[in-house]
Amino acid sequence: MKYIFVAGAPGSKWSSVVKNIYHSPDIDRSDYAEFRTYRSTNQEPMHTGAYWDPGMEFDTPEDLNTLTPQQAKQLWNAPFSGTGIRIVKSHIFCLRKNIDYLRTHWPNSPIVLVHRPDDACVGWWVRAGGFSISYPDYAPYYKNLDTVCQKISEQNTGLLSAWYSYPGVEPRTNIELADAVGIAWPNTVQNYAHNDIKVKVI
Repeated sequence: MKYIFVAGAPGSKWSSVVKNIYHSPDIDRSDYAEFRTYRSTNQEPMHTGAYWDPGMEFDTPEDLNTLTPQQAKQLWNAPFSGTGIRIVKSHIFCLRKNIDYLRTHWPNSPIVLVHRPDDACVGWWVRAGGFSISYPDYAPYYKNLDTVCQKISEQNTGLLSAWYSYPGVEPRTNIELADAVGIAWPNTVQNYAHNDIKVKVI
């Protein structure tokens, strides 16, 4: 089974990066369910499909090294029943130890790193709904705004450590991202600079 792992802190706009490759014909979208869709006030989907994080529906330990590769694979596959490449997205994938774990055990699966500065992440996450977001549930792990700020800082620090350590490519659009991860083009176009997003595939 091939995966695309996606790492981004809350408020990094990583969900828009996922959303704009999710409808490639090569992606397994069987994790989709209406209860896993969070919509903005204008009913535009902001979150689509399953999320993995401590305390969320697919409860994931903060340190992936506590999982055997087989246990992790069972966790990644849990919401899927279809065929194709499976997108697995978690904020805690940003932590450097977890990026190293993914790279060690799934060396042929791309890891998509999505970055925005800490303050921009906090501001966007609050505007997007904060603890009122219906899916996924941020309350168990992120607890309060101070903890959110702390976790965003930790996650961005880990993500940037991997960003500058691992070779890779920095796509400018979702079309270039599709090429980088080896999937057919989606039918939408997203320009990352226009959305104040930086993306790297390692």
